[in-house]
Amino acid sequence: MLKDLTPEQLKKVQQEGAVLIDIRTPMEWRQTGVVPGSKLLTFFDDYGNYDIDAFMKEFQKLVPTKETPFVLICRTGSRTATVGNFLANQAGYTNAMHLAGGVYAWAGEGNQFEQVD
Repeated sequence: MLKDLTPEQLKKVQQEGAVLIDIRTPMEWRQTGVVPGSKLLTFFDDYGNYDIDAFMKEFQKLVPTKETPFVLICRTGSRTATVGNFLANQAGYTNAMHLAGGVYAWAGEGNQFEQVD
């Protein structure tokens, strides 16, 4: 089951070793920056298309086991809910989490971003 996290909970699980994965597009990363420490792995392209096999190949490099805790991040939390539910419910990942409210929630609590070139 996918677990919703607040920005404060995200900070705690990151300190405990969870992998943060920002699934937004490169343009979005450059516009806002990313949550510090995030790995960048786009899921949907600018047109809403995706390649699940290519995504999973890269995802498995970041999340090596089905038990590895990870947090998905997007703009508002809707893309991560879709992807996270797939990973938790169909792909069998047991520690799937996402930032509820996405980077909007992160920014809304005054948290800093790391710039992306």
